[in-house]
Amino acid sequence: MHAWLRAAFGAAFFGITGLSPAVAQDVTLRSLDGSIELDGSLIGFDGEFYRVDTIYGPLTVNAEGVACAGPGCPDLESFVAEARFAGASVIADRLMPALIEGFARARGMTVSRALAPDGRSVFTLTRSVDGTTAARFTLIPGTTDSGFEALLNRDADLALALREPSPVERDAARLADQGDLGLSQRARVLAIDGLVAVVSPENPLRDIALSDLARVFAGEITNWALLGGGDAPISLHLMRDDSGLAQGFANRVLLPARLGLGPGIIRHTTQADLAGAVARDPYAIGITSYAGLGNARALALGGPCGFNQAASAASLKAEDYPLTAPLFVYTPARRMPRLVREFLSFFESQAAERVIRRAGFVNQSILRTPVSGQGDRLANAIAAAGPEITLEDLQRLSARISDSQRLSPTFRFAPGTTDLDPQSRSSVSRLARAIEQGQFDGQRLIFVGFSDGAGDAATNLRLARGRAETARRAVMEAANAADLNRVQLRVDAFGEAMPMACDDTEWGRAVNRRVEVWLE
Repeated sequence: MHAWLRAAFGAAFFGITGLSPAVAQDVTLRSLDGSIELDGSLIGFDGEFYRVDTIYGPLTVNAEGVACAGPGCPDLESFVAEARFAGASVIADRLMPALIEGFARARGMTVSRALAPDGRSVFTLTRSVDGTTAARFTLIPGTTDSGFEALLNRDADLALALREPSPVERDAARLADQGDLGLSQRARVLAIDGLVAVVSPENPLRDIALSDLARVFAGEITNWALLGGGDAPISLHLMRDDSGLAQGFANRVLLPARLGLGPGIIRHTTQADLAGAVARDPYAIGITSYAGLGNARALALGGPCGFNQAASAASLKAEDYPLTAPLFVYTPARRMPRLVREFLSFFESQAAERVIRRAGFVNQSILRTPVSGQGDRLANAIAAAGPEITLEDLQRLSARISDSQRLSPTFRFAPGTTDLDPQSRSSVSRLARAIEQGQFDGQRLIFVGFSDGAGDAATNLRLARGRAETARRAVMEAANAADLNRVQLRVDAFGEAMPMACDDTEWGRAVNRRVEVWLE
């Protein structure tokens, strides 16, 4: 078999099948030396690869290696990359338009926007040099639910989501021949947000335990006096039940407490409406996003042990805040056109980070925090110390942290596993790119493992060190273009010695299981 045809078989085998829809027409693909021809019906073309139904089955062939003849052959010069994004309106309406415009500027293109009656927006990217159309991106605002549904039904190419897919959605994707939505390469983190409990600026409350927050929305706590406030009924505000925010709150706050929503909750269609209503009512409390605070004020979250954590850019980047919520884009189980793939890669650029920050979201740029800016971490370590954490342990911890800066990338794991969560996988990529760019040349990066307090201290210390080594290896493998002789990557561990949250709840233990990165 000719080499280019063997390559076509290989490409098809590895799943490079994502060509844009086209009317099936007869084509003949001829190798450039004319020695072999392949006849078939054109299924699609993505600007780089033909997808052809042949006597060998569907094959994917690189357009650079063949000449195309026949009525189905596309015009290679006038190919327009197209992609449809559907899902959470906060992403489709606020963030994606800004990212599209930023990407176009970086590529020397202009953008025009057309609004359709059904709420869709079509962005046309035009090359400034010759006025030709390079791409059309369609945004279909809705909910996370509708985004996954559109992806599975092939009504959209990419889903915009405020949560990970549910087991039901993952099963539906496999049944629809859409692959496994749970695979790490299917999800990209656009930006970082967080679920926050908000009150009016006139409300004296400053923090609330997650357990109390669950009981408030379950209708078990109905008066502010039970939370340390005045004698007044609590008014509840929440987004509509098909929104990612409402679903995230139910899954992450109510479900662990084995509670459901109580009666009398005022529902909102937009975060702006919710924040405005809460800000005007001193007896109201609502759940919105960090990016959607508006004039309302966010409460710090805490637990019975007294450790509180407020939502901030630093705590969200590091996932120290317990209700951190990444903004996802989920890709199809097929190859997208090159310009679409380049747009997805743009999300990790410095230009995109500026766009994300201006849009009100938290980007994933790397922060460096000296010990003086790390709040009560050492005080928490001392307060939580028990018989298994010795004075010598605390002294070693204090000595090491005092000479270091904490970097914002932090790696977290499921209980008893070394599986990184989606935001942590994104942090691997960010840190690896920074190492490749030489940002830490001549310095030492320490991957420092911590654990929760469940179990004995010695076992937790071993688990923490193992997770730190896992994170270090993941970053080294991702930084394959780096000269690792120019930076030292080391491992240390302190087990349960420095908790970030109360260890008597599952969410607190999840926050405490982490690998931090310290710069020396």
